[in-house]
Amino acid sequence: MTRIIYKTDQGGVAVIIPTQEAIDIYGIDAIAIKDVPAGKPYKIVDASAIPSDRTEREAWTIDDAELTDGIGGDSHEFN
Repeated sequence: MTRIIYKTDQGGVAVIIPTQEAIDIYGIDAIAIKDVPAGKPYKIVDASAIPSDRTEREAWTIDDAELTDGIGGDSHEFN
């Protein structure tokens, strides 16, 4: 399973969990561009990279240098 992560305005990490059906139809890159807020860099990661302990979820962080897979787009529709 694949996840899309990006840094929130508060400095935390947002996680997008697309369905496999959406990935099969549109591709993970198109989903990321559509769903990540405009102008925000993102990274596509394997689900195993996301901490399983959600008790400290608000404390998750990521270095900007790791967000290298693309930038969120302006549209919330698939092109």
